[in-house]
Amino acid sequence: MNDVVLVRYWAAAKAAAGRPEEQFPPAATLAELLDAVRDRYGAGSPLDVVLGRCSYLVDEVSPGTRAPAEVALAPGAVVDVLPPFAGGSEDHRGTSGDAVPLVHA
Repeated sequence: MNDVVLVRYWAAAKAAAGRPEEQFPPAATLAELLDAVRDRYGAGSPLDVVLGRCSYLVDEVSPGTRAPAEVALAPGAVVDVLPPFAGGSEDHRGTSGDAVPLVHA
């Protein structure tokens, strides 16, 4: 069983990380995972700065307005890091009010 967490970076997060994705040890919550990412790259690093502007998908589902400490991660979770211009804005709805689909390239 693969219990690592896969983090996929998009747009500015991908540029700041210098890679499209990477694996992290299991984390109980999104907050714990983000702490691990910050520990790996360093406080104040370009990725640390970008993370402060991002929204996230956990297994392709938005956690909405829940705080990262309230978002549980299952073993083997996939977390997408979305800067605002890559779909990471606070409002994930189009002008019609319908959810805007995210397409992974």
